[in-house]
Amino acid sequence: MNLHHLELFYYVAKAGGISRACAVIPYGVQQPAVSAQILTLEKELGLVLFQRKPFHLTPAGGRLFAEIAPFFERVADLGPVLRGEFSHQLRLVALGEVLKDHMPELLQALMRRFPGLKARLYERNQAEAIALLDEGEADLAVTVRETSLPERFASRDLIRLPMVLLVPPSFARVKRAEAFWTGEARAPLVALPGNEILTRHFAAELLRRGASWPTAIEANGVELVANYVSHGMGVGLSVRVPQAKLPPGVRVLPLKDFPDIVVAAFWRGTLREPSVTFLDLLTKRAEVFSRRIARR
Repeated sequence: MNLHHLELFYYVAKAGGISRACAVIPYGVQQPAVSAQILTLEKELGLVLFQRKPFHLTPAGGRLFAEIAPFFERVADLGPVLRGEFSHQLRLVALGEVLKDHMPELLQALMRRFPGLKARLYERNQAEAIALLDEGEADLAVTVRETSLPERFASRDLIRLPMVLLVPPSFARVKRAEAFWTGEARAPLVALPGNEILTRHFAAELLRRGASWPTAIEANGVELVANYVSHGMGVGLSVRVPQAKLPPGVRVLPLKDFPDIVVAAFWRGTLREPSVTFLDLLTKRAEVFSRRIARR
């Protein structure tokens, strides 16, 4: 049996006739089309489901209506139920640093505004975030912008993080970052893996300048980079993050005219209210940090 035919019969039986049903069916359909599809249903069943004039259900029609009415009535109520269930949730895919350093405070603020809020948090990069959004498994992503986003996504740049070098106390006399790749000072480079955008952009800018400085120690995270630098194992490649606390003795050398690392939010379709509120809170926090970076 065709589900659409059953749905039309449900409306006809509930309204008490085809013309009345056409007035309440929630999508545009003409009376001749309804009549034709009901006849098709009756032909498929080999039964007459109702008498037309005056309208009344046959025993077969009454039995069929009793069987299908609970299903279609639940379907009619499902939209509000789903909207109520999913409107108070936040499914966020983000950088580990966002989840660790910013999410606890922001989530507390969000839960005060939306009691009963359900949160689902994923740590992913941009490509993995795109996949989760496309699969409908996440509402909002906050990642480093590694490549241009497909047109199906809306986006908002949140903050630009300048590249910096982290220098141990043993290089206290070095005042310019370029000393390390021009040969004035020699030190191993401690950096993220070569596939990370920070390392890629750094290497590309050095190449543009006719220089190179191969990574000697790969570390899977900027905190780990800073830790190795603090132990005197080399000079680290990182970004300037306002709230980050450096190990004792480690200082920052700016990388002037190197490209910034951009952190952006992106999403598909229309955001629900908790996601909109979270994005506004995150944007305001990013603006505060951007001003701090500009003052340094």
